[in-house]
Amino acid sequence: MPEITILKRPREEAVITQRMFFKKTARGKVMKVLRERYLRDDISCGVNACRACNAAAQTVLPRSGDTTHKLFPTGHYILPDTNVFLAQMDLIESNHFTTPIIVLQTVMEEVRHRSLPLYSRLKALTTTDEQKVWVFYNEFRSETAIVREEDETPNDRNDRGIRKAAQWYNAHLTLAHPPIRGQPNLALPKVVLLTDDFANRQKADNESIPCISVRNYVEGMKNSDQLLDLLSATGSDELEPTRAVAGRTALYTDYLPMSTLLAGVKAGQLHQGHFNANKYNYLEGTVPVSAFTKPVLLVGRENMNRAVQGDVVAVEVFDESEWKAPTDEVIDQDATLKNDDAEDSEEEGDDLMVHEHESKALRTERTKKPPTEKQPTGRVVGIIKRNWRAYVCHIDSTSLTSNNSTSLGLQTVFATPVSRLLPRIRLRTRQAPSLVGHKILVTIDRWDITSRYPEGHFVRALGKAESKEAEQESLLLEFEVPYRPFGKAILDCLPPEGEQWVVPPKSPANPEWRDRVDLRDLIICSIDPPGNIFKTSYKSGTLILGPPGCQDIDDALHARRLTNGNIEAGVHIADVSHFVHPDTAMDNEAAARGTTVYLVDKRIDMLPALLGTNLCSLRPHVERLAFSVIWELTQDAEIVNVRFTKSVIASKAAFEYGEAQLRKDDPKLNDELTQSIRLLNSLAQKLKAKRMAAGALNLASPEVKIHLDSSESSDPVDVEQKALHETNSLVEEFMLLANTSVARQIQESFPQTAVLRRHLPPPHTNFDKLQDILQKRKGLKLDVSSSGALADSLDECVDPKEPAFNTLVRIMATRCMLSAEYFSSGSVSRDTFGHYGLASPIYTHFTSPIRRYADVLVHRQLAAAIGYSPLHPTLHAKMHVERIMDVVNRRHRMAQMASRASVEFYVGLALKGRNERETEVVEDAFVIRTFRNGLGVFVSKLGLEGLVMFKRDTQFDAENYTITVPSSGTGQPDVAISVFDKVTVRIEVEKDKNTQRGRVKMTLVSPVDSRAL
Repeated sequence: MPEITILKRPREEAVITQRMFFKKTARGKVMKVLRERYLRDDISCGVNACRACNAAAQTVLPRSGDTTHKLFPTGHYILPDTNVFLAQMDLIESNHFTTPIIVLQTVMEEVRHRSLPLYSRLKALTTTDEQKVWVFYNEFRSETAIVREEDETPNDRNDRGIRKAAQWYNAHLTLAHPPIRGQPNLALPKVVLLTDDFANRQKADNESIPCISVRNYVEGMKNSDQLLDLLSATGSDELEPTRAVAGRTALYTDYLPMSTLLAGVKAGQLHQGHFNANKYNYLEGTVPVSAFTKPVLLVGRENMNRAVQGDVVAVEVFDESEWKAPTDEVIDQDATLKNDDAEDSEEEGDDLMVHEHESKALRTERTKKPPTEKQPTGRVVGIIKRNWRAYVCHIDSTSLTSNNSTSLGLQTVFATPVSRLLPRIRLRTRQAPSLVGHKILVTIDRWDITSRYPEGHFVRALGKAESKEAEQESLLLEFEVPYRPFGKAILDCLPPEGEQWVVPPKSPANPEWRDRVDLRDLIICSIDPPGNIFKTSYKSGTLILGPPGCQDIDDALHARRLTNGNIEAGVHIADVSHFVHPDTAMDNEAAARGTTVYLVDKRIDMLPALLGTNLCSLRPHVERLAFSVIWELTQDAEIVNVRFTKSVIASKAAFEYGEAQLRKDDPKLNDELTQSIRLLNSLAQKLKAKRMAAGALNLASPEVKIHLDSSESSDPVDVEQKALHETNSLVEEFMLLANTSVARQIQESFPQTAVLRRHLPPPHTNFDKLQDILQKRKGLKLDVSSSGALADSLDECVDPKEPAFNTLVRIMATRCMLSAEYFSSGSVSRDTFGHYGLASPIYTHFTSPIRRYADVLVHRQLAAAIGYSPLHPTLHAKMHVERIMDVVNRRHRMAQMASRASVEFYVGLALKGRNERETEVVEDAFVIRTFRNGLGVFVSKLGLEGLVMFKRDTQFDAENYTITVPSSGTGQPDVAISVFDKVTVRIEVEKDKNTQRGRVKMTLVSPVDSRAL
């Protein structure tokens, strides 16, 4: 028997090679984790031609580093600590920042732990070709690995590890540049520790490690004038506060410690939620919390306590006797604070004057409102998670100091965000005069308790305001839409044949045909919207873009009669998952983008155009791979059975909605294709009737068409409402049926991780105001006890004198709804799966995998459910699916908002064109909201909402939703205007102070001319 020798590692060596830490589980238990790390001495330093490292190792750092800095003429590299990346990422990412960078493994891990968005940016930085960045795995190199000492904090341990790595690098460079006999010794490049931690710099000095603060380093760079503006205010301990902050008394209360906040939320004493600013009144905000059916109201700056739109905050709710109702007045930040000075805005006199203006604005007759309108009221006591990011802004030209209007000296100015939900940002820059009239990107750095405004730093200029390029990029940035071109790694995932790829001949040898049904002989067609069609979303009162040009045709249909008297109907969806494989570069990019974003004159694809507009587009007379759902239905549209199969199809035609409608209605046509369309339409009508009988909601959704100057131009000249066709409903019904059928199948197969979509029932209190308005203004009742009851009562909300009244009520009812969302089936209880608007117990998205990543996942799950292919392990992991759903939901919301903003911009341009051609643009509108100083109106013909403001005093009856204004005629009685009244408005386009682009302005023409008011 062979002798076995067991070698035991010395204890002192185990201390170095083992890492121990404590981890808190989901149930709150603390567990000790011990991990082995294997130390090596062959990890490369990354310097080109280093003689001390393996010659075959990859390198990216130039041999002499950077020699252009004033303080390091012999060459250097920088080694930033963690806080530099956390605070100064905009600086590091700048194309002007060209110094070679060494990123330590310790720093990477700490950044990942503290900020995942910044970690993603740091990872992207390490792979870019524009900058020389080397990741050094110091925790695995034997000379640089350290262990945490007794009583040493994790932060101190990491700082010590960073200093040790910097010290090792400087010693290592002497080996990389050994002296050559007979030649003078050359000065060696240095590795400079970049840190704003004063204590860390002191220790580095004591250890003879070259170190410097970020500001001092940037001041010595050759292009310092451009880079100094990028410095974050929070990152530098040498940055002097502005006079507006220094030596001032506190305007806000300090936040409670995080431990206190979390304990308070857990105990129910505090409440957690997202802060939402009021777009009509900058002095009010709300925080929806689970403990109350109505959101918590925050009144005044002090109670909002420096919260910014989207922040996760902790709020303290006041005693019920202090609850208030929201104000009925439009309070504009620009008007109230127009005389604020960026540098001296906190001077005592100004402070008192602004405080008085704001106090006056808040002193409205809240107490006269009925108790039902009051809602929980409170204050922000802490921030659990900041939502700060780069915001699109413009420089407020009035904030430039007059004597420095053409100077390139440092100025403190106001940056006004495009979004009205955000406060003005105090900004210090040397480029202020040259940036006036441009869109710029600004990041918030801090908001001190002594400052009325947050402070931030300039990131970069986007271009001239109102230029289409700058506007397009600004709205993509504002709504965080990823728009970078697809990289090489992503494009390498595409078929190498490119545009020449075709479905191969049918043969068992070709994998494309494996387990696929040949449906090429079926009479299949696609019906899609024409280009430049926009669907109106009445939840927000703005517009959502539809697919321009129908290049991404991802669905097709067929129907035929069977010999047994039943009908076979099928929905065929492009088989995107055949080309997009799990866990590839293309799949990861699609998951990060979440959805295709449609703008008026372009779109930002989720997948490369080769797939979206060619290989996965079901073009007519071209063989394509598809995923088919095929039903056998009775004449009454009852489902007999359904099957799911991968297939190969060859569409026979592609119609626009109007073309399909004409074909269906033409009595002279009776070919197979026309009969198929008529059969589909007949079934669709019956399917819709069944949905409506089950309680589905029929909410108004007209479409708007923007007319362009020419097919080559993107200049809009007009906008109009477009009529809907029966064929719109035809396609919708079968897509809904396919989504519902697939949802049932994948939920049955994967009950814990099925990707589904739900629409929760709205709280009944969401309808309180609408019910009150209908009762008082029209004597109508709205039953919201169920979706069916709501649908029935909406049908009864009619005004014989005004046919559009019912549509208007449906618009307002839609705004009371919650948003639909994607979710993982194992993450919520089964009784919350339902889709309220569709009255369906289960639902998903299967029909648009070209432009929605959720659909790609559903395709993979359905393929596994029918045994076509195994499910990737990530789709068995509930937590992984939940994370993806969070990203997809957020991307979907942001894409919708970007599309609306794009349409609003083009509607403004179109109306501006009409203003130039016509004396004035006048349209009928309906009053949908009354304020103490204005009206909210909706122009149904244009799908456009606007505000009509009154500067003169008015009489406001909040209880009856009526405002009484003076008549424009001499001796005429005052005019009362109420919600649901029909008015005539004058529409003009003026430059918006926030967006710096054309904004629609409305004034009343009748029953009174508001220009005199």
